[in-house]
Amino acid sequence: MSHLILVRHGQSEWNLQNRFTGWVDVDLTAQGKLEACKAGELIKDLNINISYFYSSYQKRAHETLKLILNTMRIKNDKILKAWELNERHYGELTGLNKDEMKKKYGEEKIFKFRRSWDIPPEPLSKNNPYHPSNIETYNDIPREKLPDTESLKDTYERVIKYYLDNIKNNLNKNILIAAHGNSIRALCKYLFDLDNQIISKLEIPTGNPLLITFDNNNVKEAKYLDFSRAKDLIKF
Repeated sequence: MSHLILVRHGQSEWNLQNRFTGWVDVDLTAQGKLEACKAGELIKDLNINISYFYSSYQKRAHETLKLILNTMRIKNDKILKAWELNERHYGELTGLNKDEMKKKYGEEKIFKFRRSWDIPPEPLSKNNPYHPSNIETYNDIPREKLPDTESLKDTYERVIKYYLDNIKNNLNKNILIAAHGNSIRALCKYLFDLDNQIISKLEIPTGNPLLITFDNNNVKEAKYLDFSRAKDLIKF
């Protein structure tokens, strides 16, 4: 048997401010750093050897993984960073307060933008400072790969392509991925064969490792390591 551990980054500054973050590269809060360290303790208690470590390009995920590895006393020079594991791009909603947008457009419309399968928000202008082309973190990504907006379907397609091309063949060993709510949601949709309605309801808690156990490349079990903050839509 082998294990895949998925961890959504700890609370970020824009999580705290209830803003649509997407591809904007924001830091962890103090609470987010504590969540990452707690995740490290929970993973350490599993007493398993982890061979591969992946994170998105975004520092909230990368710093979460570094704090986890520091807690586990593992050198962080083995981290593989992939922009394909980045959070979903929220288009013109980027940077806006979620509650204010619900008041302006209505809760149903904002929910559709946030959780629908294939409805993206309107594109973010390339002149906007929050556009990926204006963020230094993404300078080495080909310009044509940088999105202006994404649906969950768009996010799923890039995440799963990267998973199939770069991660799946390593599942004979234990793997740890630090990523984001929507990139982890995409992985869960693929791994657990969730339909488009269920995936829209799936909540991914910050800093709570999801341990997925494989037997001959088939998912055998999945559980959150922090039971007090577990979400209960994945059942085995």
